[in-house]
Amino acid sequence: MTNQPRYGYVLIVALFLAYALAGCVKTAELGTERNPVKLFFVPSVDAKVLEGNAKVFEEYLEKTTGYKFDVQVPQSFIAVVEAFGTKRADVAAINTFGYILAHQKYGAEAALTVIRHGSPTYQSQFLARTNGKINSLKDLDGKKIAFVDPASASGYLLPLKTLRDNDIKPKETVFAMKHDSVVSMIYQGQVDAGATFYSPPSKDGIEDARRLVKTQYPDVEKKIKIVDLSEAIPNDPIVLRKELPPEMKEKIIEAFLSFIATSEGKAAFKEIYSVDELKKCTDKDYDAVRAMLTSLGTSADDLVKK
Repeated sequence: MTNQPRYGYVLIVALFLAYALAGCVKTAELGTERNPVKLFFVPSVDAKVLEGNAKVFEEYLEKTTGYKFDVQVPQSFIAVVEAFGTKRADVAAINTFGYILAHQKYGAEAALTVIRHGSPTYQSQFLARTNGKINSLKDLDGKKIAFVDPASASGYLLPLKTLRDNDIKPKETVFAMKHDSVVSMIYQGQVDAGATFYSPPSKDGIEDARRLVKTQYPDVEKKIKIVDLSEAIPNDPIVLRKELPPEMKEKIIEAFLSFIATSEGKAAFKEIYSVDELKKCTDKDYDAVRAMLTSLGTSADDLVKK
């Protein structure tokens, strides 16, 4: 019995040390070996291609900023959004609607917008067969139209807004689930028209969704034409967790910009995201996306649930 107070004292000391050690782990300075800056790349290409280029970028970031980084490739953009909520993500390259949701729920901040084909914005296109009778937006009224999927910006939401703004009502809509599948359905005559992403042509030829099926249909450019384009909305952003120290945010932003200015960095971003450049932005640059969702009576949260 006389030893009980001693055991009690030892137990209290042991618990105190355990909590102290746990506190040390939690409060390890961000950017150190024990608590690296966590950078997420949303999947866009083959995982091996993405991971290989991400590793090159990780090494550059560590050398340039002096911080330690942990680059990860999650299963989906939803995983990235929720990682901002649990502070398991500090920086991320994410799609436009994923950003809207991450900002709405957790205050994530857009810092950079990607530039593709010289533009910080993107559009949808309406496609139809060249030998058909559809030559303008008005001709889409009462027709069977293929879209990508209900949560696709360029493959549904942007073109849907265009149709509504012009009081055009399709007779029937189908969801092909992929941009190349929409093009194939038009080519095969399964639908009258379709909506996909648009990119302006380059010196190498067409860059819009038709290029995805050129191997299968070499004459697709002659058989399928662009009828019209939607309005433009901002490209996907590079996003930062709002609680990051201002100095760290600035160093990371400048490292992104200096990396893509190198030949190695330009090649890496081109391969994983078809990105040519980056430019600084703020959350206000994405107000147009919120306005579009409001006009359609939906939200980024609604799109995730579909």
